[in-house]
Amino acid sequence: MSKFLIIQTAFIGDVILATALVEKLSVAHPKAKIDFLLRKGNEELLKNNPRIREVLIWDKAEHKFANLIKIIKEVRQSGYDTVINIHRFGTSGLLTALSGAKNKIGFNKNPWSFLYSRSIKHSFDSIHEVDRNQGLIAEISDEVAAKPRLYPDKQDFAKVARYKRDPYVCIAPNSIWFTKQLTLDKWVEVMSLHTEQIYLIGGPDDRSRCEELAAALMGSITVLAGEMTFLETAALMQDAQMNYVNDSAPLHIASAMDAPVTAIYCSTVPEFGFGPLSTNSKVVQTQDVLECRPCGLHGFEACPKGHFNCANGIEIDQIANVGQE
Repeated sequence: MSKFLIIQTAFIGDVILATALVEKLSVAHPKAKIDFLLRKGNEELLKNNPRIREVLIWDKAEHKFANLIKIIKEVRQSGYDTVINIHRFGTSGLLTALSGAKNKIGFNKNPWSFLYSRSIKHSFDSIHEVDRNQGLIAEISDEVAAKPRLYPDKQDFAKVARYKRDPYVCIAPNSIWFTKQLTLDKWVEVMSLHTEQIYLIGGPDDRSRCEELAAALMGSITVLAGEMTFLETAALMQDAQMNYVNDSAPLHIASAMDAPVTAIYCSTVPEFGFGPLSTNSKVVQTQDVLECRPCGLHGFEACPKGHFNCANGIEIDQIANVGQE
């Protein structure tokens, strides 16, 4: 029986999109054991996943390198046949190289890829992340990517059932990066489009901005940021009339639940490969041609040019009429 280890120690959205590999491998190798290694804090994303045998957790926040040594030992003792490293950076590459696996697969941008059994070219040229990742396992499955998937359980759905009594929309207005999030005044305009119940979602760090947003407009607005787990949030987003998100983790939660989503791009662009995958998905971005856009893959704490026209140039009519052209 084959034993696979998938490594993705980046952030929330990256882990969610990596679940597409789990889905694909489990179909191509139904008797295989599939484990997943991620950074501490993201493990709840994979809770209840019936296709994953074990989740390995690497604490990168404290004693990063001491914990790396522990993880390397744990991986070597597990005797994996194949290690698939999605992460492109050095520490995960070293872990892969020292894993003891017969087959070590990853992207050629990793500085340790010369020690892999097979390295795959990595490109941001309009290739979706799930398709990029699928290239890592094409030889042991096929070239057609699966969709990512999360698995909220009965308790997760029960926790949010009271919020689903009437039609509602969810808005995730925040991002770690300032230049990836729509401005508050634009979000107020988005909220004004709806008479349904509005839920403002996100993590604990997002709550104060959500409260500021809620205070700016009268109506049925409830701040849920910081009150729900990842999977409870996924369960809520699944049945929303619409989910409005930035280019950030909630976008990928929507994709993993096939929830309706309107994805708003400011400083980044869908062509980087992190666009929505839901059946009912829409993209909104400025129609102005800006020489400075995109200004980076991840975004910045402030607009490098000082004008933030990639966000300010988005008109409310684009959001109200999207998909109706």
